Amino acid sequence: MIDNISYDRSLQGHRRVEHRLAARVRVVAEAYALLAPSLVGFLLFLVAPIFGVAALSLFDWNLMGAPSFVGLDNYRELAADPEVWRAVLNTIYYVVLNIPAQTVLALLLAVALNRRMRGGKVLRVVFVLPWMAMPVALGIIWSWVFDPRYGVVNQLLGTVGIDGPNWLTDPAWAMPVIASVNVWQYTGYTMLILLAGLQAIPHTLYEAAAIDGTTPVQRFFMITLPLLRPSLFFVLVTNMIGSFQIFDTVFVMTQGGPGGATDVLNFHIYQQGFQLFRSGYASALAMVLFALILLVTAVQFLYFRKRTVYDFS
Repeated sequence: MIDNISYDRSLQGHRRVEHRLAARVRVVAEAYALLAPSLVGFLLFLVAPIFGVAALSLFDWNLMGAPSFVGLDNYRELAADPEVWRAVLNTIYYVVLNIPAQTVLALLLAVALNRRMRGGKVLRVVFVLPWMAMPVALGIIWSWVFDPRYGVVNQLLGTVGIDGPNWLTDPAWAMPVIASVNVWQYTGYTMLILLAGLQAIPHTLYEAAAIDGTTPVQRFFMITLPLLRPSLFFVLVTNMIGSFQIFDTVFVMTQGGPGGATDVLNFHIYQQGFQLFRSGYASALAMVLFALILLVTAVQFLYFRKRTVYDFS
């Protein structure tokens, strides 16, 4: 009889395990069923094109005849092409101009708007409005603003006796102008993300620090910046990826000039692929850009991995 009782208990335990496994399988199946539309879109419109471009980079194809396999010849050619290296350096130069200025300005605006003030909500909308505009339209408008003869910038400089340069035809000024336009457009969006991060920081931490006698500057560096790292991490990664893919403003305002001073990597890919019809070579350049973005993103992940605080409790 004791053996029968033991057998019944083991049988019941086995059934409970089976029920738990079945329940877990159902949960996983439901999760994948809900994720399936997004996963299909992710695979079709992101993963598959990456593999397609990687495969195309091994061919020579003018978009009309039959592609011919050339192996790594496209990569050997771009490695020896000084114009490619110039485009890479121009892209890095743009990122260095854009990201620090945009992040610092957005952080200052977020800190200022995080305080209770009249018209704060209206100012948030005003700062975000440029981000909602079309980059092509903004490029045309800013081309007029920086026109050397009739532009607003040089006219304002002329009122104080300064002869403004030819902003978009001077190699020394063309890239800073491109960067300043994009800083103006995207700072409001970055500010909005950082403002949300600031509002998630418990106010009690500031009160406790104030009781301990800390100054506002000390509270900013000891409380605000450490607890804002998740938001900073997000905006730095996304803005860095977007900056490496700069194209619209360059296409509208300078066409890569003057003298290749604004010939960034994405614009160089466009020229090779859709003006010279060298789709295989353009695909190889695209893979170089992809590897560069992947490397920079991985470095950011490694840097922020142990320096980011997510739990405020």
